[in-house]
Amino acid sequence: MSAPSMADQPHQVRLTSNGLSGTVEVDGADISAQVQGYNLEARHGAAPLLVLYTSPGVGGVAFEGLAHVAIGTEQDPGPSIAAFLSSIDPGTLQQAALNRADLENSKNGVTAAILAQLADWAQGSS
Repeated sequence: MSAPSMADQPHQVRLTSNGLSGTVEVDGADISAQVQGYNLEARHGAAPLLVLYTSPGVGGVAFEGLAHVAIGTEQDPGPSIAAFLSSIDPGTLQQAALNRADLENSKNGVTAAILAQLADWAQGSS
């Protein structure tokens, strides 16, 4: 059995921000000094979900009401990138890069084409 989360029950939340500074209050407690960013997600028929982060990202926002509150952390993209790269067949990558219309005949042209191909594949393009 897991311990209860703040997201289990809605909490009274008040957010104010002008894009440069702001406040975050949960159940009347100002926790602004501990929060460097947040996402507020609202769906029809459900209490909003406020995710608080320890990473930059506060933008201009004003909200007051009940919300489920979850504490999140910024994920390191390194493992996902490594898994993506390790799944690529080198021969397929080389052939795809050499077949690119934007392949340049320059000192770094093939490397640029390989990087462009990887970026395309990462975005789901073929």
